[in-house]
Amino acid sequence: MKKFLKYTLAVIVGSVVSITILTLGFFIFVGILAASTSQEVTVKDNSLLVLKLDGPIVERLADDPFAQIFAEISGEAAPMGLNQILSSIKKAERDDRIKGIYLESGLVMGGHATIEEIRNALLDFKKTGKFIISFAPVYSQKSYYLASAADRIYLPPAGMLNFQGISSQHTYFKNTLEKLGVDVQVFRHGKFKSAIEPFTRTNMSDEARLQTETYVNSMWDHITQKISEVRNIAPDRLNEIANQVPMFQTDDFLLKSGLLDDLKYKDQVLNELKDSTKTDYTKDLNSIDVRQYAKAYVSDGKKGIAKNKLAIIYAEGAIDSGQDGINSEDLSRTIREARRDSSIKAVVLRINSPGGSGMGSEIIWREVKLTADTKPLIVSMSDLAASGGYYIACAADTIVAHPNSLTGSIGVFGTIPNLEGLLDKVGISTDVVNTNKFSDMPALTRPFRPEEKEIMQAYIEHFYDFFLQRCADGRQTTKAAIDEIGQGRVWSGENALEIDLVDVLGGIDTAVDIAAEKAGIADNYRIVELPEVLPPFEQLIKDLTGNASAYMKSVFFGNSEYLKYMQTIENLKESYPIQARVPYEISIN
Repeated sequence: MKKFLKYTLAVIVGSVVSITILTLGFFIFVGILAASTSQEVTVKDNSLLVLKLDGPIVERLADDPFAQIFAEISGEAAPMGLNQILSSIKKAERDDRIKGIYLESGLVMGGHATIEEIRNALLDFKKTGKFIISFAPVYSQKSYYLASAADRIYLPPAGMLNFQGISSQHTYFKNTLEKLGVDVQVFRHGKFKSAIEPFTRTNMSDEARLQTETYVNSMWDHITQKISEVRNIAPDRLNEIANQVPMFQTDDFLLKSGLLDDLKYKDQVLNELKDSTKTDYTKDLNSIDVRQYAKAYVSDGKKGIAKNKLAIIYAEGAIDSGQDGINSEDLSRTIREARRDSSIKAVVLRINSPGGSGMGSEIIWREVKLTADTKPLIVSMSDLAASGGYYIACAADTIVAHPNSLTGSIGVFGTIPNLEGLLDKVGISTDVVNTNKFSDMPALTRPFRPEEKEIMQAYIEHFYDFFLQRCADGRQTTKAAIDEIGQGRVWSGENALEIDLVDVLGGIDTAVDIAAEKAGIADNYRIVELPEVLPPFEQLIKDLTGNASAYMKSVFFGNSEYLKYMQTIENLKESYPIQARVPYEISIN
């Protein structure tokens, strides 16, 4: 008994000591990290801004000192904020210490509209007379489009350049669900509402194929036209080159195609950069990474702090569909606070969302409408602002989209899985007692009865009519006109401009300029980004909770397709019954 008590006491003492050491170590670590992030960033004279976009690009990224740590644990590059990238390029335009940009982003991770936004910023940068040089051992197609903004594009001998046209792949789960004994019961309005097809078909419907062909061709035409303008290669010739799959062609073919300026190794490119900055070959180049440069102060030449504010409110992710997406209550509160703040004279709502909960979309729409009735509210569409993403945009004064944004998808659906077959396979049975005819509706353990299907479909029709009215009011047209271009159909931004779903083609800067002009503050305002970012310690707690699940999934599934498929099935399980969203996965190379 004495030995037992002795060992028990030793274990308790050891545990207390370990916990104390870990706790102290944790706070010391946080303190050191916080101190390091507060250090002033120094930019040397005659420097290069290095744009290495090797991590996922999100709309907005707080100054999070822990993101890099979690990224290293998962084996992935830390995410980058589009807001930081754009502001850094803009700062570099007026920073005399920055002589040019070195672009090394061969495998950029961002949507087509995101790439367009960065590319446009680079083109503006070049107007200052400063240079941009791009180099990468491998260029993805998106990366090459970004690199086409550079003065010179280099690839090493035997490097690879992907330029073969756009492909959009859809994934279907019908056969898998049937093997599991799961029947997905579907209710929808909109013949183009293909969000439900992954669970009910094994291939694209004619309508889904038509809408996909329309928007991918629109996007590709835009890309080839823009490359043509800077590389002086006719669009028809670019298509001929794409049909020969440059990635598998010889170095000689790549040079003759005009896609590149030369084949060079990195040391040769570095020497050219030294020539461009008049740096001695025996010395290192002065350079600063875009992540660090985002923290550097560069005067904008304005005196004092402007009293007038222009708020940019970020809405990114699916609506009410998970921890990392848009929470309708939180976003509504942010918009409401901006409306009530008299110092905020205009609002830009930046949307990157495939939609989601129909009810959540309606909640956000209400605050957008009230704000647009009070002060200028301009929507800026990123990669996606479709279905529920368009629902929350339609009440804006002006809608700005990139040519390659995906929008529209005005339609609704509901998916209720019937797990009866699955439960039967594993030997589980259920029974129920109801007080009324429809007490257990919607049931997940049996198929819908005919009268239940009628009730559910009527609700879908009612909500679609609601959606049409919101869009018709916002776009100052009729429900019939919206229905004609609705039915769940997805459009590119360029297509959407032609059918009056958007007003202007451009990026977030375009939206900001319009908002400031409408508010009469074009010459005197400052931008505030909302919602406000969390303090570093609160961000750490959020990262610890949010990344734990993601990290465990990555351990078991890595970055494979299985992880995306699992997430899709989880979305189906957790979704609000009435959804206003685009197909679960739109994958475009």
